[in-house]
Amino acid sequence: MIFPPKQLYIIPLLRLTKYKNLITLNFKPDFFFVLILLLCFSILKVDSLIAQTTQTSTISENGWANNSVNTVIFRKNSLVTFQNFQYAAYYDADQFVVLAKRKTGGKTWQVQKTQYKGDATDAHKSISIIVDGTGILHVAWGQHNNDLNYAKGIASGALQIGEKLAMVSEKENKVSYPEFYKIPGGDLLFFYRDGGSGNGNLMINRYSVKTKSWTRVQNGMIDGEGKRNAYWQVAIDKSGMLHLSWVWRESPDVASNHDLCYAKSSDGGLTWQKSTGEKYNLPIIESNAEYALKIPQKSELINQTSMYADANGKVFIAGYWRDIPNEIPQYHIVFNYGQGWKVNALSFRKTPFSLSGGGTKKIPISRPQIIVWPNGKQYAVGILFRDAERGSKASIAINQDIKTNDWRIQDLTTESVGEWEPSYDTELWKYKTILNLYLQKVNQVDGEGQTVSKPTKINVLQWKPNLENLQ
Repeated sequence: MIFPPKQLYIIPLLRLTKYKNLITLNFKPDFFFVLILLLCFSILKVDSLIAQTTQTSTISENGWANNSVNTVIFRKNSLVTFQNFQYAAYYDADQFVVLAKRKTGGKTWQVQKTQYKGDATDAHKSISIIVDGTGILHVAWGQHNNDLNYAKGIASGALQIGEKLAMVSEKENKVSYPEFYKIPGGDLLFFYRDGGSGNGNLMINRYSVKTKSWTRVQNGMIDGEGKRNAYWQVAIDKSGMLHLSWVWRESPDVASNHDLCYAKSSDGGLTWQKSTGEKYNLPIIESNAEYALKIPQKSELINQTSMYADANGKVFIAGYWRDIPNEIPQYHIVFNYGQGWKVNALSFRKTPFSLSGGGTKKIPISRPQIIVWPNGKQYAVGILFRDAERGSKASIAINQDIKTNDWRIQDLTTESVGEWEPSYDTELWKYKTILNLYLQKVNQVDGEGQTVSKPTKINVLQWKPNLENLQ
């Protein structure tokens, strides 16, 4: 069960006082029995007050499932809402890029198979989408150290996309991890890595809805100096502030991940500063980066997780690693309220595992997604994950005060989702506090392998916290 703040317990207790005479007359219990009975009723009552229901909507039953390419966590985005419509993207069983849309919250999806076939056999080569401020859909797909694959919609609201396009026609032949973000005013930012694992640099482009063209904002803003590269995650708050965090990796071996760094920008990525307001001298390198937390190599530290920033610029970063000498990797939240970096180490996992080697890994847990919402003077937080300990279901761990360790876990599915990782509609959560989660059962063989699997259903699962009872 998920329990509310303690002050809410008194409400159902008071409501049950009208039954006191009836209980005493029929059962003649002593005082402590009545107290225990009332407390049980109160907990059940409160639990029903905040119990969450989930709804699912099926986009297709023809999703590629031989590996996890449709569900990797770094998809930005798998789902995105613009005005009254929600868009989705996935590879079908024949590896074609498929786009879909529905009226937000609706049951019926319009599905469009595009003319583009991607290499879905490499789980890095996921599809990312965004809708700009004029309603044009932008799509990037099939990226892992190769030429840019990018196209955009032929009209506002259209699922049909045109011919492949360049962005700035420079440093677009070794593209990995394409990510779209929308900033206030409707322009877009495009983040990607130029180069390979262990020696790549962060690039940022900007799309102007006025000129309908791309320009370079940053050319190697985070520089691995030919020795390492940054694996990042980005959040944009309601004011338009960009928040960027990353881990360093020294080689293609995931075991060489280390440390957690941070930067922010208030001008669309042109200039960057630390959490203290100190301005960065670009490029950011290992020696001048702000370290939110020092984490040594060989800590089972995973790369490319998630972060969230609220309307006031407070930052929350989710990841997993093990705190040496502990052998069990646990989920962690690193956050900053404006008073320095703090860490909350979740402790509900019981089984160890080790990360090493290259390629997409088969791991008993997923990378986490983090969502945050106000809870009075505190912040409530949800960690979305999948764990073999729980039967590999889609799950959420909820804490009504991020500074505590009072976690309650709820399974969002009744069956296994295989090697699924969570991705969700960030725009819908940011502005409506409604969670729409891309959901598909997929397989993953360690080291970039794949299975021979039948296509699986692609669903969108909706979950909404009962904010009225959490505040």
